[in-house]
Amino acid sequence: MNTLHIVCPFCNAVNRIPSERLAQHPRCGKCKQALFVGHPFELTGDNFQQHIARNDIPVVVDFWAAWCGPCKMMAPAFAQAAASLEPRVRFAKLNTEQEQDIAAQFNIRSIPTLILFKAGHELARQSGAMNAGDIARWVSSHL
Repeated sequence: MNTLHIVCPFCNAVNRIPSERLAQHPRCGKCKQALFVGHPFELTGDNFQQHIARNDIPVVVDFWAAWCGPCKMMAPAFAQAAASLEPRVRFAKLNTEQEQDIAAQFNIRSIPTLILFKAGHELARQSGAMNAGDIARWVSSHL
């Protein structure tokens, strides 16, 4: 039985879940919330590193800003991709206006930019708005 570490999107606690139970709607051992909700959650400076480094499943981060038209246009597609790919992949968003240090750390020059992380390391990066199918294909092609 393979056990995976999954970080709760609500309380940031690290949970150990048997891999075969991922699709069975596991709950956080600390806050009892669902570990997978089928839509992206917001990352901040306080929880970014925990989610990127401690999740054993890949994490796709949408670097965006509220003033960005293409970011707003892509948001529903990103949520749709999250609904189709969870629990194999975690989807999160990071507001580059509120978290400028993290955006600078990852050299974000245009938004929206998607970065696929695995075990704390960047696997792939894609800038520009995409539809849900393109997002899912892009993620799958790098796993």
